[in-house]
Amino acid sequence: MAPPDFRRPFKRAAVSDQQRRRELTLQRQAQSRHDAQQRVRNLASTIISLQSQEPDDAADVVLEPYPLDIRRASRMRGEQVRNWFARQLMLPEWMIDIPDNLSQDWYVFARPAGKRCFVVASNGTTVSRQRNGSILHCFPSALPNGAKTREPSGPAHSYSILDCIFHEGDQTYYVIDMVCWGGCSYYDCPADFRFYWLNSKLEETGASGPPSYYHKYRFSAVTHEKGLPAAYTDATPYVKDGLLFYNKHAHYQSGNTPLALVWKDAKCSQYVLDTDSTGEVPDQQQVVLELQEDGNLITSDDPPIIFGRLNSEFIQQLGLHSGNFVRCAINDGGLSFVEGKLEKADLKYIGKCSRGRAFADSYSKVVFQYMARHSPLTYDDLLVAANKPPSDVEMAG
Repeated sequence: MAPPDFRRPFKRAAVSDQQRRRELTLQRQAQSRHDAQQRVRNLASTIISLQSQEPDDAADVVLEPYPLDIRRASRMRGEQVRNWFARQLMLPEWMIDIPDNLSQDWYVFARPAGKRCFVVASNGTTVSRQRNGSILHCFPSALPNGAKTREPSGPAHSYSILDCIFHEGDQTYYVIDMVCWGGCSYYDCPADFRFYWLNSKLEETGASGPPSYYHKYRFSAVTHEKGLPAAYTDATPYVKDGLLFYNKHAHYQSGNTPLALVWKDAKCSQYVLDTDSTGEVPDQQQVVLELQEDGNLITSDDPPIIFGRLNSEFIQQLGLHSGNFVRCAINDGGLSFVEGKLEKADLKYIGKCSRGRAFADSYSKVVFQYMARHSPLTYDDLLVAANKPPSDVEMAG
């Protein structure tokens, strides 16, 4: 019997689920303006004040949405403070369909392999925190107010926040986005403005220069302007780990967003399929889901997608609790879709995940990995879409 055709459920009919969420996100972005300046000031102050406070036990402090009271934030400890910072990064969805107007409305660049992190320069020091919220480095830098020099590089109250990937091979922070510079917030600026400003500012300060006494690591902005073929085939100073696509109109928002997308194949990434704890690709796809109080297993999306359910006896027997991350395998029944949306998943419980993990897998990651095993979106598919003439649809900014 011929193998089943898994490609059909992922192809758009009129408007796909991921495309619909892109349009809704752009609409919300155009209609809603929050106090980003206060938000970024709180983030900068908090990350510096907590850089040396990393005990194992969490204090009894309630985590609150923005705006965050710095005095209360300074009492957070251990897992709570790491969880708070883990929710600040903008996380790309995985590309499960090709967006409209790819060549006109989207930047593309080769994603560096390495550790994703926020880099915050404030009060004469620079701190980087990884995706799970834990501290990666504390160091002096040429970013505004990022080092205690004789001649400060900016006003005492200034701070800068960069979204980076730390590449071990050349000890460089590759900057993929700019959240704040010199005390000015860019959360509500479109990506094309943020990228333009980032390139000019890094050159001005010398942060892209070689390491020195007051500048321990080099910062380098990734190149966004060359287009899909160059991003895919050109050599880079870093090891590639897929391609990143950014909608030019997208503001910077915390959490998963369909306005940034990641795509991989074997030519531009060493790790297309997820590996297990031994570094090997398992025979069956594995997913990490969060256990809810009612037994549902959900993704990290907002709102979350339910992939399965554990009965109460099984939960009690294994000593699991609400909020635990559990690892499951996708059995031979696979994933079933109706009009591009998940209807059923054939899951098998494997075990509980380590406490160091900050998030469950996103819906788009699970589906991308499933497609990669059965019927992937190829580079040729992307190239065809990139060469299409732009439609007349106006995108909201």
